[in-house]
Amino acid sequence: MVPLLLVLLLALILFGAGFAVKVLWWVAIAVLVIWLLGFVMRSTNEGGGRGRWYRW
Repeated sequence: MVPLLLVLLLALILFGAGFAVKVLWWVAIAVLVIWLLGFVMRSTNEGGGRGRWYRW
């Protein structure tokens, strides 16, 4: 009975980790899209050149 419970617990942990990794991939893709949009749509500064769109 104990080995069966350990296998089920391991399967549950691996399923949870796989789900978390999948969610993190979607978050990374969303951040990349936002960064690319900010890079493309940045405004010009007084000298006519393009400035940084981020503060840091």
